[in-house]
Amino acid sequence: MQLIPQSPDVRPYLAADEVIDHGHPLVRETADALWTATGDAYSYAKAAFEFVRDTIPHSGDSGDLRVSWRASDVLRTRNGICYAKSHALAALLRAKGIPAGLCYQRLADDDGSNPAVHGLIALRLPGTAEWARLDPRGNKPGVDAQFALDTEQLAFPVRPELGEVDYPELHAVPHPAALAALKESADRPELWRNLPTAL
Repeated sequence: MQLIPQSPDVRPYLAADEVIDHGHPLVRETADALWTATGDAYSYAKAAFEFVRDTIPHSGDSGDLRVSWRASDVLRTRNGICYAKSHALAALLRAKGIPAGLCYQRLADDDGSNPAVHGLIALRLPGTAEWARLDPRGNKPGVDAQFALDTEQLAFPVRPELGEVDYPELHAVPHPAALAALKESADRPELWRNLPTAL
């Protein structure tokens, strides 16, 4: 899929803000530990992806009722939905100078009902001109997202016949609708009701 960056300049995809707070000590500490174990951008990106995918449960799978949205809080609580986990992975990548943006899909149940927007990331490794999408949602039976740069292996392949959509825009900051759902929800059941159905 060809992604459309909001800016041809990569600097927005390296920036810190209140959500992708890669200057936070916990983000820096986690990034430094992963970098020490790897030592190059490709290996680090793979390790960061697997760390977020595998050690931070998706709250829909774990049953955790807490709602996290800031990257440092996701790392602290080891909890989050797809948007939050994407914020954490983007922060870890940006902390080591790897441009990372946020991407979205519109997904639905197998009969096309209950549409909801799903969040993932894209990164651009040094020496490459293309962005590669990765989905740190977390694997489970029927979901097998992998660190694959040449051929995408995301959590959910889009099914256009059900009204599902791969949104091509690459965002430097969270989409306002996704962020509002996180910030305005006291717990996960409320978050489920607040999830945007389209962008």
